[in-house]
Amino acid sequence: MLSFHAKGVALAILAGIAAGLVSAGVSGHVGGGWVVVAVLVVFGIVMARGALRRRRTTYTISDRRLTIEVGLVGRDVHETRLEQIQNVNCRQSALERLLGIGTVCFDTAGGAAFDFAFEGVEDPRQIARTVDQALHERWLSRV
Repeated sequence: MLSFHAKGVALAILAGIAAGLVSAGVSGHVGGGWVVVAVLVVFGIVMARGALRRRRTTYTISDRRLTIEVGLVGRDVHETRLEQIQNVNCRQSALERLLGIGTVCFDTAGGAAFDFAFEGVEDPRQIARTVDQALHERWLSRV
């Protein structure tokens, strides 16, 4: 999501430059109002699309499964059982650390065809600890 928003900001700036060039070509001077409108419209579209992308993805941790659900109208559901989790890794870029978000990657037994990861989540280390605790409790319940 971070790269999506960064590209959106760059696109909004380019829209502002294009609006400035067009207004200068038409009227002989840069129309500041048109530049602002172009930047705000493109930035608004990017933000709305980003919000929609975030709302269509749900991550769930239960005492038995990890689930990723994607979609608003149609839904793709990817699940793995807790006992299939072999490793949990957190990944954060410098900017993601500043924003308090990151990605939690799960290595599963049998090498799943789906890349099982919770992307763009708040406090990824806490999520990794929650999964570890669920695994530990599941193991204790079997002993």
